[in-house]
Amino acid sequence: MAASPIFWRATAAAAVLVMALLGGWAVGRLTAGTGVPGEGSPEAGFARDMQVHHLQAVDMSMIVRDRTEDPEIAQLAYDIARSQQQQSGQMYGWLSVWGLPQAGSGPPMAWAGSTHGAHSGKGTNGTSGITPMPGMASPQDLARLRQADGTDAERLYLELMIVHHGAGVDMAEAILVRTDDHAVTYLARSIATAQQSEIEYMEELLAARR
Repeated sequence: MAASPIFWRATAAAAVLVMALLGGWAVGRLTAGTGVPGEGSPEAGFARDMQVHHLQAVDMSMIVRDRTEDPEIAQLAYDIARSQQQQSGQMYGWLSVWGLPQAGSGPPMAWAGSTHGAHSGKGTNGTSGITPMPGMASPQDLARLRQADGTDAERLYLELMIVHHGAGVDMAEAILVRTDDHAVTYLARSIATAQQSEIEYMEELLAARR
């Protein structure tokens, strides 16, 4: 039986705190004596935007775990929620160590330039609107996921998450050409590699449900 949403949210909150402390300690070691990214830097923008991006993936994964009885989907959702919550904690820690606020004053994705900025788009249900950054599911998509069950929920989750992960890979690749910070580079490479592998796996799972 899937854990309750309350349990998942409590666990997620604890993970953020622990990973923020560990992530902050690691960044402090890596950047000691070399200076740290400042307000308006690509590193700060990436840390803020990728946290938002990751936490939506965590939310979608928590939702689908309550909507499916398929062990593959449940395990995938657990793995995504756990890894992205941990990575969000690391980025929270970076900003704390850098002495920067968790929220910036500029628009989302400004750090990546106009080609990666906020854009108009369509969700999987064809609704149009402004999405805050690439790959983010719309409120309509999230509502549909909460209302779906079984195979319908699994299919929609996979469709949304494939797009979400694809944008996450793009964001990771965007920061790699804009930073020489060792901690940021290491995490961005890990995100790009892991999410590309998960995309391939999710495409297989989706094909089996069509």
